[in-house]
Amino acid sequence: MAKKWGIRAVLAFLIYLLIMYVYIFHLNDGGIPVSLLGSTSDPKTFMTGQELILSEEYSKIRNFLFFILTPFEWLMYFFILISGLSYLFEKWSMVSKWKVIHNSIYLFLLSLLTFAVFFPINYLRYTLSKGYGISTQDFSSWMRDNVIDFWVNFVITVIVISVLYWIIKKSTKRWWLYAWLLTIPFSIFLMYLQPVIIDPLYNEFYPLKNKELEEKILHLAEQANIPAEHVFEVNMADKTNALNAYVTGVGDNSRIVLWDTTLERLTDEEILFIMGHEMGHYVEKHIYIGIFGYILMMFVGLWLISKIMPWFIKKYGKVFKITNIHQIHSLPLLLLLSSFLLFFSNPIFNTVSRYQEARADQFALEIVQEPEAAITGFQKLAKAGLSEVNPPALVKWFRYTHPPMIERIKTIEDTIKNK
Repeated sequence: MAKKWGIRAVLAFLIYLLIMYVYIFHLNDGGIPVSLLGSTSDPKTFMTGQELILSEEYSKIRNFLFFILTPFEWLMYFFILISGLSYLFEKWSMVSKWKVIHNSIYLFLLSLLTFAVFFPINYLRYTLSKGYGISTQDFSSWMRDNVIDFWVNFVITVIVISVLYWIIKKSTKRWWLYAWLLTIPFSIFLMYLQPVIIDPLYNEFYPLKNKELEEKILHLAEQANIPAEHVFEVNMADKTNALNAYVTGVGDNSRIVLWDTTLERLTDEEILFIMGHEMGHYVEKHIYIGIFGYILMMFVGLWLISKIMPWFIKKYGKVFKITNIHQIHSLPLLLLLSSFLLFFSNPIFNTVSRYQEARADQFALEIVQEPEAAITGFQKLAKAGLSEVNPPALVKWFRYTHPPMIERIKTIEDTIKNK
C-alpha cells in the first residue's frame, strides 16, 4: 500500500507542477490595463527595456518556485512517514532516559534531513537572485546565514515540540487548547527578543548615521504622537540590491529599521514617506492586530489538527507506522497538516495585510504630504527588486502581503488628481 501511495503522491505532484507551470508561464502576460499605459504606474515609464524583460522572467520563476515549494514540502513529509524514516529516527534517538535528549536527537535528525532535501532548491534560489542582480551576497555569507537559520530554528523547535508532545501525552483530548494558551506568551516573547537577540545574528544594526535625516524622522514621529528616540539602520548592501524598511519588535524593544541600500538610493523625501508608512502601522496598531490574528489562526489551526490527526492515525496509522498521537515520530504528520492549513489560509491573511498596507500608505500621504516622492519611491523599489507591478490573481492572493505597485501608485495618482 505504501508503494502505491508513494506513486500516486508523486503523480499528483507532477500534475500540479504542470498546471502551475502553464498558469504562470503561459496564461499570464504580466500586462497592465490599457487605461494605465503611459501613466506613472506603467513600468515602461520607469524601467529600461532590459529591466522589463528581467522583471518578467524573474517574477515568473519566483512565483513558480513559491507555488511548488510548499506542496513539495508536503510530499517530503509524506515520504518520511510512509518510508518509516520518522519511526527509525525515533528509534535511533532512544539513547537516554531523558525525554528532552530523546526529542533533541530526533529533531536534529529530522531537521538535518529537511535541510539536506531543501538545500539544492535554496541554492537555486540564491543563484537566481545573484544572476538577476538582486543578491550581492557571496556564498560563504549565504552559507553562514543558512547555518544560523538551522540552529536558531532547531533550538526553538526543540523547546516548542518538547513542550507540545509533553502536553499531548498528558491530555490527548485538550492538548490543542493548552498548547494554544502557551503560544500566546511564547510568541510575544519571541517578538520581544527578535530585534535584540535574533536579528543581530544575521546583520549589524546601529543608530541612523545621518543625524539630519534622523531629526526629520523623529519630528515626523512627534507629529504622529509616536514615542521614538532612535531610528536604526542595518547593513544590507553586502547581501542585496533591494530596498526595504520595516517596524519590528513589541513594547520597549520596538524599532523602525532602514536598510542602508534604502538610505543610499532614495531621497530624504522618499525616505520620509516610507517612514510615514511605517508610522501608520504603529498609529493604527497593525502590529497588535497582527498578533491577535496570529493567535486566532493558531486557535483554529490547532483545533483542526486535533480533530484531523487522530482520524488519520486511526485510519492509516499502520501505513505511517504511528499508533498514538503522542509519539514524536508523528511530528511529520503534524507538520504536513500545519503547512497545508497555513498555505490555504494565506489568501485570508494576505487580504487583511494588503488592506493594512493601503491604510499605512494613506496615513503617510496625509502626514508627509509628498505624493510625488511617494510615486518615485515606489518606482525605485520596483526597479531595485525587479518587482512584478501587476501580478496574476493567484499570485496576488497567495503571495502579496502588500498591494501590487500598480495599485499603490494609481491610488497616489488619484489622490493628486482629486486635490
